[in-house]
Amino acid sequence: MSPKKKATRANNAPLIPDPYLPTAGSNDYSVAHYDIELEASLAGNRLDGHAVITARAEEKLTKVELDLVGLTVMRVNVDGNKVKKFSTKNDKLVIQLPSALSVGEKFVVDVRYGGNPQPRRGKWGEVGWEELTDGVLVAGQPNGAPTWFPCNDHPSQKATYRISVSTDADYRAVANGKLVNHSRKSSREVWTYEVQHPMATYLATIQIGRYNLVDIGRTRVGAKTTVQRAAVAPSLLAATKRAFAKQPDMIAAFSKMFGPYPFTEYQVVIADDVLEIPLEAQGMSIFGRNHLTTGWESQRLIAHELSHQWFGNSLTVSRWDDIWLHEGFACYAEWLWSEASGDMDAHTRARRAWSGLWVLEQDITVGDPGPEDLFDDRVYKRGALALHALRRSLGDQRFFGMMRDWTRRKFHDNVTYRQFVKHVDSHGPRGFSAKAVLKPWLFEEKLPPFRF
Repeated sequence: MSPKKKATRANNAPLIPDPYLPTAGSNDYSVAHYDIELEASLAGNRLDGHAVITARAEEKLTKVELDLVGLTVMRVNVDGNKVKKFSTKNDKLVIQLPSALSVGEKFVVDVRYGGNPQPRRGKWGEVGWEELTDGVLVAGQPNGAPTWFPCNDHPSQKATYRISVSTDADYRAVANGKLVNHSRKSSREVWTYEVQHPMATYLATIQIGRYNLVDIGRTRVGAKTTVQRAAVAPSLLAATKRAFAKQPDMIAAFSKMFGPYPFTEYQVVIADDVLEIPLEAQGMSIFGRNHLTTGWESQRLIAHELSHQWFGNSLTVSRWDDIWLHEGFACYAEWLWSEASGDMDAHTRARRAWSGLWVLEQDITVGDPGPEDLFDDRVYKRGALALHALRRSLGDQRFFGMMRDWTRRKFHDNVTYRQFVKHVDSHGPRGFSAKAVLKPWLFEEKLPPFRF
């Protein structure tokens, strides 16, 4: 299978529907900002929400469709006018506009909603709003965001956010961005965050628990200092500090390899539950208490989730079929950290990964794996091997220069495979073909031989 050409609109925005999530998102309008106010009652798993969405029409509009799953809409206004006709069906809030909107016209949608949020079941298990033993976890990737707020749910639709959460007293609500206000009234606490950097909907998150917020490190690279904090139950604080002791060094290493850390701060949330896998969100990663060890398995996961701040959060795929641009890069970051920390070098890690893949069924093209295999481990490992092949072909100076320039040029933007190929070619010697190096690893089912 050869790399496909992806249909685009005249403005080069990828067409929605996305073939992997054909019912999610809309290209008819783009969202600039979400202002979300939530009241979460943990005992009854009750959520009452108020979302104000500032958007722009990309086509002539007589209706607006927002993604929303399992919640009841009580009231909708558009530009301050009450909407008489709206409906929720097929995981969509469909709003009939009081008057048509022209291309380029800005508008504001105001939605009041509520209910008992639940995870969304699909090909990738349960995603979205999930109750913990004593709190809440939100895992949005790839289509869990509509379980807690109405949105244009597609990775190409980045926006800024204000997220305010009222929750039970003595619980901390952690969301993306900077905490700008915290107040307490009687039995409720309100936590308000602002996200200034554009963020895809699946990366928006809320974590609620009996957490204390503590500093776990600071990394200074050049003129920039990145503060690292942990939201953690007091009983897990010592184990958290041990497990994340090397994270400041990871940020320093990745800043040298990939360019400056792309956000102002970095938080980790340690749920007092066992989680199958960690989760990344913008400016944040979420771990379970079972990940608090100093062994390689936990340390590689800490490095993996951290690297997503560059590859996934700042640079976000335009469509889900390019998922290797997130997961292949994050997997390779694990191997690079292993090398930088004085453990096993990346080449040996690559050889071991190749040996593990060789005995598996070879029936996947990781550059377009299909929705069922979106998070298949082979996407991660073969994607990382594709990058290792580039590194061995270009040499370290060209390869890491290319990586730093990639994050600089695409800072807080959406990215595609074709853009990456063109970018790599611009950093290679005369006659170099990134496509020739990458194609066997990404777009052929048979695993290439390990000949580096």
